[in-house]
Amino acid sequence: MFLISGLINIETTLKIEQFPLDYFPVTYNFGGVGDTVSGVATNVGKALHTLGREVRLVGLLGRDPLSQLAAHALQADGLDGRYLLPHLAQLPRSVILYDENGRRQIHLDLKEIQESRYPEAEFTAALAGCHMAIISTVNFNRFLLPLARAAGLPIATDVQAIQNLHDEYNRDFMASADILFQSHEQLPCSPEEWAEAVLGTYPARIVGIGMGGDGALLAVRGEGLRRFAAVTTRPIVSTIGAGDALFSAFLHGYTQHNDPWQAMSAAVAFASWKIGTRGAAEGFLNAAELAALLGK
Repeated sequence: MFLISGLINIETTLKIEQFPLDYFPVTYNFGGVGDTVSGVATNVGKALHTLGREVRLVGLLGRDPLSQLAAHALQADGLDGRYLLPHLAQLPRSVILYDENGRRQIHLDLKEIQESRYPEAEFTAALAGCHMAIISTVNFNRFLLPLARAAGLPIATDVQAIQNLHDEYNRDFMASADILFQSHEQLPCSPEEWAEAVLGTYPARIVGIGMGGDGALLAVRGEGLRRFAAVTTRPIVSTIGAGDALFSAFLHGYTQHNDPWQAMSAAVAFASWKIGTRGAAEGFLNAAELAALLGK
């Protein structure tokens, strides 16, 4: 059982012709606007659930109608949401613009979630029976990291786009993670140099770096590092959620076979297929479909 603690939000996607977006007063974009439940906890939870794994979601919902919609949607997807608590006034929102080349721009309104806390007693109860804690970098998780560590669970986290090894916001998460993923988008050096620096500074055994069209890099303490070339499995629609998909599929494979190199190879293919859809929480393969894609 994976415990997944993180952001739940409503995501609106908008297809545009190109970046930058020129001004115009109105356009009729039939079929170009989509709404889904998303956020890191949703994306990772749905990906792992689709792959056949048991997941338990932890997070904060609101007391508004959109929160009720989100809760019903997650329940319909078969996700365990008993630890999603309605402690916010409003559910966070995101608006994502994407063009015909799959590039995306994210506009995120977190409402009051960064100033909110998740009850420690509820989190401790949620940890029972889980074998790994997947902790996103939403602020309330900062105070839950010691509880996951005290429970003896390995911690996996994705700090997304980062450019400072000692980043004030993310260093608590980096210092707690056994498996640490990030994006290459804002790195101040090569992915190889960054991975070596992370391993030299923080205790993680495994460091993964998503590199978009250049694939991914994996570093394993004591075993070296390796690049994995990107693969094309179907046309790209939007790259939103690619990093969450890579992270999820890696955790799925690694916890099944204890082979990080095999897990990353499969994760690259999984993420490639996922970006053939427009939403961050859409386009996931199940285990049999992934095996078929890999030719197994």
